[in-house]
Amino acid sequence: MNASARRLAILGAPLLAALALGGCGGKKGELVVDDAVGVTALRDPCPRVGIPDYTGDVTLFTAPGRTDSAAIDVEATITNLRAQCSDGDKLYSVASFDVLARRTNASGARRVELPYFSTVIRGGNIVVAKRVGKVVIDFADGQNRATGKAQAGAYVEKAEASLPEDIVKRISRKRRAGDEDAAIDPLSQPEVKAALAKANFELLVGFQLTEDQLQFNVRK
Repeated sequence: MNASARRLAILGAPLLAALALGGCGGKKGELVVDDAVGVTALRDPCPRVGIPDYTGDVTLFTAPGRTDSAAIDVEATITNLRAQCSDGDKLYSVASFDVLARRTNASGARRVELPYFSTVIRGGNIVVAKRVGKVVIDFADGQNRATGKAQAGAYVEKAEASLPEDIVKRISRKRRAGDEDAAIDPLSQPEVKAALAKANFELLVGFQLTEDQLQFNVRK
């Protein structure tokens, strides 16, 4: 089992619930709650982007088996995560991010390549696709800080990321006092919840960690 699969197995649903997620923004979404209950909300079919817990940082050490502060070689953090989404029959979502890195020994020019993953998740726990890339960090001689840039993209069928028409109608139907289901929140109905989950896609990015690196992040 690879590191990403282990990470999902270890952290499970709480990991996905804890994501700092962002939509693609600037798009007309699908109505999921109307002003019959005093709130108007839009659902964007574009995949949201996020960084799973414990995968946004990586620490390299100078010697195998050492994890003490005196043995830290390079530390890096994913930051400034941004999302863009192109509309069409297929939604193309791009997650761009920066990697801020620091090394303890600033002597000599040095290039560090850090592997990262991008994973498309459907319904909160189904892995649809996964790719692994590398972000390059170039330290100049005498420099202990440097920045790298990377991005990850994913295609999602718009039809699969959109709510069925009958579900949209059920959610947005105006309810009047005295109606049999006036007090029932449509979003609490099992069929509606299942449809929302099925149409929910996320593009997650993080460092492709070894088991030891993941456990170090969990402990610190």
